[in-house]
Amino acid sequence: MSGLFSSSEYSTWFKELKDNISQARHRAALALNSGLVEMYWLLGSRIIQKERESSWGSAFVERLSRDLSFEFPDMKGFSRRNLYAIRQWYLFYSPLSPNVPQAVAQIPWGHNRLIISKIKDYEEALWYARSVVEHGWSRDVLELKIDKNEYQRIGKSLTNFTSTLPASHSELAQETLKDPYNFDFLGLEDEAQERAIENALTARITDFLLELGKGFAFVGRQVKLAVSDNEYFLDMLFYHLDLRCFVVIELKAGKFKPEYAGKLNFYLSAVDSQMKRPGDNPSIGILLCRKKDSIEVEYALRDINKPIGVSDYILTQAVPADMAPRLPTVEELEDELVRRISRDIQEEDKDA
Repeated sequence: MSGLFSSSEYSTWFKELKDNISQARHRAALALNSGLVEMYWLLGSRIIQKERESSWGSAFVERLSRDLSFEFPDMKGFSRRNLYAIRQWYLFYSPLSPNVPQAVAQIPWGHNRLIISKIKDYEEALWYARSVVEHGWSRDVLELKIDKNEYQRIGKSLTNFTSTLPASHSELAQETLKDPYNFDFLGLEDEAQERAIENALTARITDFLLELGKGFAFVGRQVKLAVSDNEYFLDMLFYHLDLRCFVVIELKAGKFKPEYAGKLNFYLSAVDSQMKRPGDNPSIGILLCRKKDSIEVEYALRDINKPIGVSDYILTQAVPADMAPRLPTVEELEDELVRRISRDIQEEDKDA
């Protein structure tokens, strides 16, 4: 006896099956990548060992590249260029790690090559590798984060979190903030006013969210708060999915002033009273200023009872007049871009 075919039941079943297959593929891809990186670690180890035991010189790597490519024609990654990258990568990590670090083994080889080409510090390199695993950064995003010195800026904001938030929440909140924030993607110069910066950030909200980091969800700009008979407007309001709280961001075009902290403290009280829901943590405020004095910030935040962080932000700098003649034209930049793309394609073909 056959039952009637249920389209909705099948759709539900198929979605579960598709999710299971996708997860299995992801695990298989991770396992394959980890196996490749482990193989490169072994290869790097053997190359360095043989170089130390013998005096074969650079011809050794060239010969090895040809022989490996001949013996394993279906495998990529044995080009002379890639073998030198494997060697450099192994030498970078091996003095402090007998085996390939876990996070390093989990990220694609292209990400690994990028990190060691730009980073010279072991702990910083591991931080970027862990961030790729945690956030799923593409190679382009990773390069952007490195170029903007993400590691040097994260957790550096001046805050009062230790005195206004529970210890477990304070540490996560501190690691969420940066100093300075880099707004060079806006294309604005130092003289830009607060509203112009706010307008540009809203228009480029995707880039702004990328700069803010993981967990920020945009709620709105110029969000109205009614307190008694008065209306107040928040520059920008976010909700942080990991911190489980609202985040109020106030923009100031000039230097930090102590009164800014008092006003933001007032805003946070209003948000907690009017918008905070059961289960939400206390709202956090971020003051973004063109510059600040650390001692002034410390004094201003010392007796504030709401969690506030103060960070600088960077806009695109105006080009000094004496440098302008030495800068390339748009046509020259376009030609160089075409040359680089062609060169990268040729190099990828060689690696393949």
